[in-house]
Amino acid sequence: MNNPIGSGATATEKVKASLAARYRRERRFKAIGIGAVCVGLLFVSFLFVSIVSKGYTAFWQTQIRLDIHFDAAVIDPSGNRDLTELGHADYASLIKQSLRKRFPEVKNRREKRTLYKLVSSGAAFDLRARVLADPDLIGTRQTLWLLADDDLDMLVKGQIDRSLPENERRLKDQVIGWIDALSAQGAVELKFNSTFFTNGDSREPEQAGIGGALMGSLYTLLITLLLAFPIGVATSVYLEEFAPRNCWTDLIEVNINNLAAVPSIVFGLLGLAVFINFFGLPRSAPLVGGLVLTLMTLPTIIIASRAALKSVPPSIREAALGVGASKMQMVFHHVLPMALPGMLTGTIIGMAQALGESAPLLMIGMVAFIVDIPGGPLDPSTVLPVQIFLWADSPERAFMERTSAAIMVLLGFLILMNALAVLLRKRFERRW
Repeated sequence: MNNPIGSGATATEKVKASLAARYRRERRFKAIGIGAVCVGLLFVSFLFVSIVSKGYTAFWQTQIRLDIHFDAAVIDPSGNRDLTELGHADYASLIKQSLRKRFPEVKNRREKRTLYKLVSSGAAFDLRARVLADPDLIGTRQTLWLLADDDLDMLVKGQIDRSLPENERRLKDQVIGWIDALSAQGAVELKFNSTFFTNGDSREPEQAGIGGALMGSLYTLLITLLLAFPIGVATSVYLEEFAPRNCWTDLIEVNINNLAAVPSIVFGLLGLAVFINFFGLPRSAPLVGGLVLTLMTLPTIIIASRAALKSVPPSIREAALGVGASKMQMVFHHVLPMALPGMLTGTIIGMAQALGESAPLLMIGMVAFIVDIPGGPLDPSTVLPVQIFLWADSPERAFMERTSAAIMVLLGFLILMNALAVLLRKRFERRW
């Protein structure tokens, strides 16, 4: 009897052979997928390790212990405790006097100038703030920890190679000897760098912080949230529940989808032309930054909100209408509460995208050098990504360290926001 499958193997054998080949292809494809995931994780891990290894030291700052004599003849020669006079006193001379007393062998003028540079120029402002806060310090002697210069900080952290020839490193042998002498006396220590989170930008790396950028980002994101969330939700509800299906709504939907793919710098150009040049709003202000980021995040929020509304089963709508609810009541009492978790998730993802944007904010002037902490949405300010951009362009090694540390803070906020989005989705998501 002839074999209908073929003259060779039986049908069962051919099926087994084809199944074996399919299983091999499946295992091969699975192995390729696992390999791709591992390669991706390897690159991400390399990125994180590189950033953390370069930036974690910025969370500690070298300080020098000095015995400061708050000489009344220097600070308050009139003895009136006048705050204006106290504020204009020469506090740097108190630090110089303490250093000369610590190293009496330094006599040369050039060597003295080098010795004075061991302490940051911001230490004088620290003494000024202490005296203005407590004038009773005048005439007393205090042992204080003062901020060290950035080169000394890099040496203590091991970022300057001592083994290099003297002419190939920033610190001379004499300076290193002074630092070693201070370290032997326990007068040099690494302490937690709280000023990194409280100070604004500075020309001196050891005084620079992200406090101004954090407040600028906070005001900018707050304005973005207050504008983008209600407008995006209202737009999605109208388009999904109330808008008629015609060419106009189709045109709106196409434009919303296209706007989601527009490069962010285009929104910056739009904000520069409309909000600054036409309406005359102040440059470098979080208000303008929030308006620009609102335009950028609206498409993302609208698309996510419409997807959340579509996920609500039609039976919910039909049941609400069947018991006599109006269409408005059906939407706001039944559909919208069930779609709100998805809307919140989309909004948080859009806000995380806005937090990491720098190109549109550069176009509206938020790249300015801002020292003061902004007190409101109309004050000049910068944001964290722009601060990172500015520091990355600085040649000092200490600024490179702070760049990586600021990236770590930014990544921490982005991970936190995305984790919040996942938790909200898991907590309130309903499966139908």
